[in-house]
Amino acid sequence: MIGGLVLHLTLLLLFAPLLQGVIVKTKARFAGRVGAPLLQPYYDLARLWRKGFVFSTTTTWVFLAGPVVGLVVPLLASLMIPFGALPAPVSFEGDLILFVYLFGLARFFTATAALDTGSSFEGMGAVREVTFSCLAEPTVLFALLVLARLSEGFSLNALLGPHLTEAWRSDAGAALGLILVCLFVVLLVENSRIPFDDPTTHLELTMIHEVMVLDHSGPAFGMILYGASLKLMVLGALLVRILLPLQTGWWLTDALVFLGGQLGVAVAIGVVESTMARLRLPRVPQVLIGTSLLSIFALVLVLR
Repeated sequence: MIGGLVLHLTLLLLFAPLLQGVIVKTKARFAGRVGAPLLQPYYDLARLWRKGFVFSTTTTWVFLAGPVVGLVVPLLASLMIPFGALPAPVSFEGDLILFVYLFGLARFFTATAALDTGSSFEGMGAVREVTFSCLAEPTVLFALLVLARLSEGFSLNALLGPHLTEAWRSDAGAALGLILVCLFVVLLVENSRIPFDDPTTHLELTMIHEVMVLDHSGPAFGMILYGASLKLMVLGALLVRILLPLQTGWWLTDALVFLGGQLGVAVAIGVVESTMARLRLPRVPQVLIGTSLLSIFALVLVLR
């Protein structure tokens, strides 16, 4: 139990920032550039944590609570999800509901921290962030219901168990393909990636997540960036397990398969961001409603 927990957290804490580096490197290759080093996210975090805190006199404790909760929530959520064939350290019936709403808690504190600055500009970004996330949550819940129907269980360990191998070979393969696409769209939305958001943009009227953290700096901003990397890896673990439900029985092999799958997800994100333009804001809700309908259709397929 202790060994599994240590391995789980070690993979998450050490590997997560690398995914951001892979995305940036993939986009640079598509643009014909060398790009930043793969380890650049680690250098950025180290630089930020060496700086001091700077707080406005108009802010309260909520302003600091946003980055802290945004960092702690992915850590807690990761304990309930298996990393590939490596089982989750914490598992109980109904943990899938807690998994979804833990991220809702982080979103609440992030948006509240933005509002705490008193800036109408950051309030605009908070409204957009909450709106898009509310539209993405039904997709996740219906996708988990599909997995629950196939596994006949209500814990993430059961939902993402070895039965997925047989499910792909059966009539449920079409439903799994649909929820895989839907969850990938949610991954892009929740991690503020193109075509739904652009983490590198500086255009005021189009910023969403980035505008909420403009007033954070130093270690607080480092916690935000690290929490975003952890969130990307945790949500990516859902995709990797559904797509690669392999289980060799050797923990080292299973860990390498999982990490390879995570690198594949990062490359896929980089390819999408290199080949697609950002959607107009009115189009984003339409796409998210469409993924909700697709996940409902997938549920219908497994209920028939």
